Amino acid sequence: MKSWQRLLAVLRKEVWQLKRDRLTFGMIFGIPIMQIVMFGYAINTDVRHIQTAVVDQANTQLSRNLIADLQASQVIKVKYQRQQVADIEYLMKRGKVKIGVFIPEDFGRRIQDNNRPSAQLLVDGSDPIILAAAQQLTALKLQPHTKPLPRQAKLFEVKNYYNPERRSAVNVVPGLIGVILTMTMMMFTAVSLVRERERGNLELLINTPISSMELMIGKVLPYIAIGFIQVTLVLVLGSLLFDVPIAGSLINVYIISLVFVAANLTLGLLFSTLAKSQFQAMQMTFFIMLPSILLSGFMFPFDGMPKAAQWIAEVLPLTHFVRLIRGVMLRAASIPELFPELGILILFTLIMLVLSVLRFHKHLD
Repeated sequence: MKSWQRLLAVLRKEVWQLKRDRLTFGMIFGIPIMQIVMFGYAINTDVRHIQTAVVDQANTQLSRNLIADLQASQVIKVKYQRQQVADIEYLMKRGKVKIGVFIPEDFGRRIQDNNRPSAQLLVDGSDPIILAAAQQLTALKLQPHTKPLPRQAKLFEVKNYYNPERRSAVNVVPGLIGVILTMTMMMFTAVSLVRERERGNLELLINTPISSMELMIGKVLPYIAIGFIQVTLVLVLGSLLFDVPIAGSLINVYIISLVFVAANLTLGLLFSTLAKSQFQAMQMTFFIMLPSILLSGFMFPFDGMPKAAQWIAEVLPLTHFVRLIRGVMLRAASIPELFPELGILILFTLIMLVLSVLRFHKHLD
């Protein structure tokens, strides 16, 4: 009987502690709700509305019908109309489009010829999901809007850019750099100030002349070196084990990695000022890591997500890093070509650093 009473006493204590710990109580409901909403609404493997550029050199009713049929499939969304294939290649290199449609001047004659394709699909092969979407378009048959058309043996020829061998590792490894840095950098700094407080080391900082900004920057700097070590390790293993290329400048890879590491470190610092224990700090990082991995475009197509999910993803640093690292490593894009994405990460870092400084107080309570 006394054993049951002791057991019930411990049970009441744990329930009361859970009720007082709002973050843990929120995770009990928050994580299932977050996952069911993301996987049910945001995550969609059926790619839709892929940003597309079109070069229609034929400019006939037949070519316009083809573009209309492509858009009616909802696989693509024509965002740019250009004059030359080089314009599509430039937009693709900058990450503005994933698919290009080239309709040559002799499209009308080609549609009569069963021995050659009538038009061309230019595909960003750095994303294997986009390649799968392109295969859906190759199965499209041009509809006879005005008069019957001849049998079409092959409407499209697919030209695969950046990943002609269609190897998934080429796409996965660059994004994996961002996932690893998100997990480690944010976690390291999220527990840093909390650990100082729990160990009593924060008392030593009270009587020092160090400013809040100096303390925050001092907490961040050592982990930047750790981040560079991790980036180098993934690059070396990716090259040796999977032959993943680095088409762009290696210096640019480290520049964007530096900014991304700083963004995650400052976000972790903000969590560290909000959390009351290391366990709470870890919980906060988990709340960010889960949507970051699922919504950033690392695993699932970004264009296929609802607008609300895309707005959330645009706030997450990993979304912009995935675009940057794939642009540099696979498409050989330069920093100026990708600066809008890099500028967002820099702005995010500054905002998180300022918020962390404002939240931090050199006292124990």
